[in-house]
Amino acid sequence: MFLIDGQISEYLQVQDRGLHYGDGVFETIAVLQNSLLCWEAHYQRLKSGCERLGIECPPASILISDFSQLKQDSELAVLKIIITRGQGGRGYRSPDPETHVTRILGIYPWPDYPEKNYAEGVNTRICRMRLGHNPYLAGIKHLNRLEQVLARSEWDQVDIAEGLMLDINDNVIEGTMSNLFIVTNNSLITSDIVNCGINGIIRQFILGLAPDVGLPVKITTIKMQDLYNADEIFLSNSVIGVWAVKMVESHQFEPGPWTEKIRNKLIEQKIIVR
Repeated sequence: MFLIDGQISEYLQVQDRGLHYGDGVFETIAVLQNSLLCWEAHYQRLKSGCERLGIECPPASILISDFSQLKQDSELAVLKIIITRGQGGRGYRSPDPETHVTRILGIYPWPDYPEKNYAEGVNTRICRMRLGHNPYLAGIKHLNRLEQVLARSEWDQVDIAEGLMLDINDNVIEGTMSNLFIVTNNSLITSDIVNCGINGIIRQFILGLAPDVGLPVKITTIKMQDLYNADEIFLSNSVIGVWAVKMVESHQFEPGPWTEKIRNKLIEQKIIVR
């Protein structure tokens, strides 16, 4: 079920700049018992992304009102919010500042991820597709996802749950749909996303709560050798929660205690579902 500008519809105006240029931002939010998990954090990132692109962000109250029309009596669901600059003519130049932005909300079923992803960890691979550098767009969830689309097309093996992406300088940045963390010598390390990568909502919470469980945090560059030398590796996003990584290519790892502590803390604080 979809709402476009508050109306039930599945049809977008053909001149919408989100379609033509990827001119917009989006959020993907876990819905638990008709409540939006981490709503304030998601809305602040949505607003920040809109500000970065010079798009007027709809008030939170309007988005909540839209969501109330989409609520379903299900334990779990996924809400996607898309904000585009609206309709415009041909050409890259932005339309009149008074142009009405487009807001799209859709409710999706909760993905049926295998239980073993949580109990045993997941297998991953290294993608050939690289993330380009653009500090101005780094961190936000803009609609230009071709790098991730092409990276995800590189494999179809059902036993590979995620692909890890490097940047043009051979730094390991993130997964195609997730943020990456490694634990080495009892320190939590995640990639610096100043040039590329997504500032994930769960990433933000993990960086804030890790010291509470006794795990100091470092944000820095991660090279392939750092990855292979890690004691633990895990992935996060708002829907998968936390997945331990048990294999990167042919390198094997054991799901470890720090990953479990982080996951349990996030669940306890109702930040993730599992």
